[in-house]
Amino acid sequence: MTSQPFSSVTLPCSGRTMPNKLTKVALYEHLAKIYGGLPNEYHMGLYAEWAKYDWGMIITGNVQVSRDHLTLGRDIVVPVLINEETLAPFKKLARTIHADNSRDPSTSSCPLAVMQLSHVGRQSPNFIGGRTLGVPPLAPSPVRIGSNKRGRSHDGVTVPDAQDTPHPLLRALFQVPREMTHDNIMEVQQAFVRGALTALGAGFDGVQLHCAHGYLLAQFLNPKSNIRTDQYSVAPENALRMVREIVGAIRDVVPKDFIVGIKINSADYVGAGERPSDERVLKEAQHVLDHVRSIAHWGTIDFIEVSGGDYESPDFMNTKATSPRQAFFAHFAKNAREAMKTDAPADVAVPLILLTGGLRSPAHLQTALDAGHADILGIGRSSIVRPDLPVILNERITKATAAGTSIASDDEPFAHEVDAHLKVPSWFPKVPLIGAGVALAWYNMRMRWIAESQRKQTAGGERPS
Repeated sequence: MTSQPFSSVTLPCSGRTMPNKLTKVALYEHLAKIYGGLPNEYHMGLYAEWAKYDWGMIITGNVQVSRDHLTLGRDIVVPVLINEETLAPFKKLARTIHADNSRDPSTSSCPLAVMQLSHVGRQSPNFIGGRTLGVPPLAPSPVRIGSNKRGRSHDGVTVPDAQDTPHPLLRALFQVPREMTHDNIMEVQQAFVRGALTALGAGFDGVQLHCAHGYLLAQFLNPKSNIRTDQYSVAPENALRMVREIVGAIRDVVPKDFIVGIKINSADYVGAGERPSDERVLKEAQHVLDHVRSIAHWGTIDFIEVSGGDYESPDFMNTKATSPRQAFFAHFAKNAREAMKTDAPADVAVPLILLTGGLRSPAHLQTALDAGHADILGIGRSSIVRPDLPVILNERITKATAAGTSIASDDEPFAHEVDAHLKVPSWFPKVPLIGAGVALAWYNMRMRWIAESQRKQTAGGERPS
């Protein structure tokens, strides 16, 4: 066994060291004030709970760089002006994640604190998206969510062809977006830089750019949402231009030891409801692997988070898969690390792979490491059900060692998750932002309950245990 979940790992560009490979990945908290705002006491309570346990890295939920492009209305938002007043709640959140107030730093290594930066683009809904009613969101091209039709360009102006009629709920929630001008693109890039400067000034160890789940940066990479013909098109030489310019602008203003990561969802490249042949799955896998390889060769990224699919099924570990998306994710996870090293310049620091998706038992974690699918292990919803998952894992390792076995054979889930019992109605549209439906609401309520419990303990003068 060459790698253990609790062994440390050094990030290649920043040189920062994670005390272990366990990462609480970004989860949408839904705890800010309506129409967005700064971190508040609910966030402090929630992250204080995670900070009590031995996570190697804790990534915040998506922090929006644009106040008028929110997701579900209660997003943390990067301030327009960075000063002591606006930085104060972010500083408190960074201190909370670093476990300054919840445990003795001399007895345990503190987790790295990373702020996820996001712009949702066309997935910012009406009513709660932060804009005046009738004002469309920005996007690479004027292609509405739910449309699978391509567009055409006349005299340099992109217009949509006849589009599919989206589900009525989609039509009510989402407008046809407004195509971004060059000035809009520059403004968004500067908003991401402002987000990174906010994280730096607040004491975070780094940022992660959200380039997944159909959000704006992912929209620039996807031919279904980007039908531009200029330098920000999806042509191979242009597809990553938006992301690369943002990364470069951030690296220009932060110190070398500041972490920069990227999140990519392999399933973004396979549309909902599609049943592609094996040939198509492999073609799409190669498409996203090409993006990963290019990003890796920049020499500016510490880690690439790969999410999508479901790591839980035993079929994931071999050539058989139970769904096209699962097959896509399996192929992607198996080959991403090798793809990054292909033709990499000798002086380039290749990013680490943070794998997220269905890692629900000790066996899943160990298998992901042993199979070479991951350098870092991402835990999402299980961290909500069991914030103390690292402690549970350590106990299971101790138990297996005492029995002369290993956690590679321990497939008992860390916790019972509710997804199987909370079904989304058949009429509910399958959109990345809202498709999680009832299950998403349950996890949001669970996070609020954790936050409330911590706040009550703090108000009562108790130190959280």
